Amino acid sequence: MFTNDVHPPNVDNLNHEFWMREAIAQARKAEELGEVPIGAVIVHDNKIIGHGYNLRETTYDSTAHAEMIAIREASEHLGAWRLLDCRLYVTLEPCPMCAGAIVQSRLPELIYGTIDPKAGCAGTLMNLLQEPRFNHRTSVTHGVLQEECASLLTQFFRRLRGK
Repeated sequence: MFTNDVHPPNVDNLNHEFWMREAIAQARKAEELGEVPIGAVIVHDNKIIGHGYNLRETTYDSTAHAEMIAIREASEHLGAWRLLDCRLYVTLEPCPMCAGAIVQSRLPELIYGTIDPKAGCAGTLMNLLQEPRFNHRTSVTHGVLQEECASLLTQFFRRLRGK
């Protein structure tokens, strides 16, 4: 189980850029493995209680998305499936599977870096996180460090096509 007792001076609990940089650090770990560079962290009481990065190719598991891994770890840390009073930071807008897991885990807040025009379900293609027919809705903030998050993906795929 991963916990990070990062308590930066003069950084309050809502400093989205600080926590998005932590998600970007996770994305870089995926990139080092040749995975699509997507990273996520879950913050509770100003501490990271869950982290994850894309591991689909490494594990041959279509569910090994950054958000899914971070949600599992945070749930284990809290000893609960409800991730109340937590925030999820992820570099790329969640797909339908991850958006569903966010709703099911009752995460109250999502902050993401860049949109996903092919699978984004936090507002781009649809918004599963704020679907009024569900019994839980998640607040969404987007565009935090958008250029840096988008650049990670653009450069990764550019290198891939160059090989």
